[in-house]
Amino acid sequence: MENHSLLVDSVIYLGAAVLAVPLAKRLGLGSVLGYLLAGVAIGPWGLKLVTDAQAILHFAEFGVVLLLFLIGLELNPKRLWSMRKPILGLGGSQVLLTMLLITVAGMAVGISWQTALVAGMGLSLSSTAIALQTMTEKNLLSTTAGNSGFSILLLQDIAVIPMLAVIPVLGVATVSSPTDESGWLDVVIVLMVMVAIIVVGRFLTRPLFRLIAGANSREIFTAFSLLLVIGIALIMQRIDMSMALGSFMAGVLLAESEYRHQLESDIEPFKGLLLGLFFIAVGMSVDFGLLLSKPWVIIGLTVGLIALKAGVLWLLARVFKIPVGQQAFFAFVLSQGGEFAFVLFGAATGFSAMPSELADLLIVVVAFSMLTTPLLLIVNERFIQPRFVNADKIPEDTIEPQGNPVVIAGFGRFGQIVGRLLHANKIGTTIIDHNPNQIERLRTFGFKVFYGDASRLDLLQAAGLQHAKLFVLATDDRDSGLLTVDLVREHFPNVRILARAWDLIHVYQLKDHGVQIIERETFDSALRLGESALVQLGYEKHRAHRAAQRFRAYDSELIDKLYQVHHDQSQVISISQQARDEIERLLQEDETVISRDNDSQGW
Repeated sequence: MENHSLLVDSVIYLGAAVLAVPLAKRLGLGSVLGYLLAGVAIGPWGLKLVTDAQAILHFAEFGVVLLLFLIGLELNPKRLWSMRKPILGLGGSQVLLTMLLITVAGMAVGISWQTALVAGMGLSLSSTAIALQTMTEKNLLSTTAGNSGFSILLLQDIAVIPMLAVIPVLGVATVSSPTDESGWLDVVIVLMVMVAIIVVGRFLTRPLFRLIAGANSREIFTAFSLLLVIGIALIMQRIDMSMALGSFMAGVLLAESEYRHQLESDIEPFKGLLLGLFFIAVGMSVDFGLLLSKPWVIIGLTVGLIALKAGVLWLLARVFKIPVGQQAFFAFVLSQGGEFAFVLFGAATGFSAMPSELADLLIVVVAFSMLTTPLLLIVNERFIQPRFVNADKIPEDTIEPQGNPVVIAGFGRFGQIVGRLLHANKIGTTIIDHNPNQIERLRTFGFKVFYGDASRLDLLQAAGLQHAKLFVLATDDRDSGLLTVDLVREHFPNVRILARAWDLIHVYQLKDHGVQIIERETFDSALRLGESALVQLGYEKHRAHRAAQRFRAYDSELIDKLYQVHHDQSQVISISQQARDEIERLLQEDETVISRDNDSQGW
């Protein structure tokens, strides 16, 4: 089993990922834990299908290299400036406080301050790959905790640069006198190479990309992109610095390039695949032998690391006023050690700034801490989060009688358009919304929005619905919206209901509950875009408009037909198939009439 060919190894890695990741996601464990478990399964402590974990780990580090390159691409000066407060305040506090506590703890057990500082730097970092992947999978990047977590990760990724620059100095100080000229010369060479990369890259990359793009060959453009990233990374490796540092510099150099988006789309697939391989390699490299020989030491250090980082993060969440219901997630998602700890500890042993035995021990601790993150998040979702469902709610407003003819429930992207149109025509509206963040944002723009649950009868009465003519339902919660409809129809029968629908199924549900005036939120915009597509394909504007209106009328009739049989799937399929042929025939007849009349009907 020792001499697998590259293709056989590739089959093993891909097969393990294909089996483990979907299973882990189905069990609610997330793809990252699936990759890690796949690595454990095929590695030297599992089925022993692959025994040289370090070889694949070195190759898979290119996933981290490409990840940091893409992060660098996002770091244009404007975005950095807009995020300066959470990055420097929240991110800086997390790194410095965690690093200080770990350094002091290391010195307290007899480790030299240089080694303790390296351990503090490495362990203060979280896994960008695990945290970002998790927040993206759970669609939490847009939350307060997600934004704050991203800011910390961004600061950590930037902090890797000075940390890597300091390690050679700490190593020199450990093994030689501070006046050792060769040690300082190495530092000067590193700085000179970094400056050279910045200067040369600044003036040569854009002309080269322009030249390559002129060849109109996407594969050559991708090849050159990878050549640039890997080339700079190897230059940095040649001077005993991290490849990830070089790729980050390459990304920053191209952050304001006109080719940035093309680079992101071309490199993203490679990054995703290699990151998966990186996690598999981490799972393979977990030294269970070291765990068996020092089980309580490793378990104690892992628990201690997670508890310390989670405690620091929870404290910062309180200080920086992250919503109570999101604080546990914020603390858990960043509580693990990060992939850059492998890089920092590897560099530290190379410069004799950390004993190799301690580095191996801490690498195992970091790897085990990575395994715990998906499990901690499951605990949070099932046991902690439900206890804080109502923690972030603000008290419902006391609504004085408004006497407006229209009450709008839900003032998001759909309800706002309705409200603005009515306001522009001097029609009074009473607006109710149940999202506190949305309400605060709208109030800063001068909108009078009341906080409350529109499915409560007393709130609707306080809003003056009994004196209104129209009730506009534009809430995001379908089930709650249907309850609101029933409530309005029962207690305010003279009020006409107008509702927003997400899709056809929602249309049928609203019709079942007696709503007659329904608009699908994406239908009109999609129809207008289709009309624009016809114009771009050569249709005259009035012909495209006529075709779109004919389609709209037929679609409205089709909805009524489908509603009559929407509980019978076979009937729905049959009518839908007939409808496609029918609308094509009608539009073709319409074209014939227009051509015969020589466009005399116009608009």
